[in-house]
This record gives sequence, C-alpha cells and structure tokens, in this order.
Amino acid sequence: MELKSKKVEVNLSKEKLHEFLQKVENYDQLMPENRAKFEVIRENAFVFGLKGMPEIALEIKDVSNPNKVVLGAISDKLPFTLTADLEEISNDKTSAELLFEGKFNPMMAMMIKNPISKFIDTLTDNMANLS
Repeated sequence: MELKSKKVEVNLSKEKLHEFLQKVENYDQLMPENRAKFEVIRENAFVFGLKGMPEIALEIKDVSNPNKVVLGAISDKLPFTLTADLEEISNDKTSAELLFEGKFNPMMAMMIKNPISKFIDTLTDNMANLS
C-alpha cells in the first residue's frame, strides 16, 4: 500500500529541514493534537500513540540522501516506511511531501488507509508551519 501526502511549502532551507527531520525529538512538533504519547526511546527512535490507535515505534532508517529522510517501523507486525521527500524551492523555502509504504493484507489496508492518510496530511500541515 502506498499513500502520498499533499506537497507543502516549508519556510526553511532544504538543509535546515533535512537536519530537523534527522532529530527524532523534533517529530513531537509534527504530531497531531490527539496524540496520547510521544517518547524518544533512543537517539534515532521514538514511540508515539494517537488516541484510539495502538502505539507505533519508528526509527530513522536512512538520511544519506540530502533530499530524503526515511523512517521505518521497528516492529515487523506493521511493516512500513515513511519517507520525507524534500525539494529546494529557494534558499529559504522547501517543498516537502511524505510517502507511506507498507505491506499489509487487503483487510488491514482497508482499515488503516483513511487514518494513515489523515495522519500524514497532519504531519505535512504541521511541517508547513515550521520556520
């Protein structure tokens, strides 16, 4: 299953946004208001929970490409990645889009498609408010 967020403009240079997304503690600023939990569990990983949903642990998988930051689920129960694609607009503006890729059975995919779509759109909306 693949889902893409809308593209948003962020008032940060691509380098600054890339650095921001490499620090797991910064993801607390991007989470929806209905979060029930956010906890950094190690330098490159965090756990978050939204009201009414199970907790999910994510870790930074790859930051080698200056145009991407890849997060991945720590648990094999919900195997997915969340990739931030960054594109420079100007020295202090960046276009950002999130790509969710997961391997789920059709029933699970149908159940989580709408909540995940709303979640990644919220993350990008909150990213657009950074400066």
